[in-house]
Amino acid sequence: MNTKTHMTDPSDAVLLAYGQMVRDLLSSSTAERWNEQLWAMFDGYILGLQELGHAPELHHTYFSFKELLEFFEHVEEIRVGDSSSGKK
Repeated sequence: MNTKTHMTDPSDAVLLAYGQMVRDLLSSSTAERWNEQLWAMFDGYILGLQELGHAPELHHTYFSFKELLEFFEHVEEIRVGDSSSGKK
């Protein structure tokens, strides 16, 4: 879900902190594994809806899920690009 507001651009220190947090998060598993886990969570959510009934916010949940999947796909592209250029 794209929820941009009237924010100013973050400082280099903030961007570096975000990057370090993402690195720490991703060091616990591969991007492929994160995608598998996201699908498992989303599948469980959808199955739970069968018992819980109508979910008016489902479209927001789906788009948030889709953005997370795209994030991990981009992370994998960056990782592969870094590996092929000799960086780590």
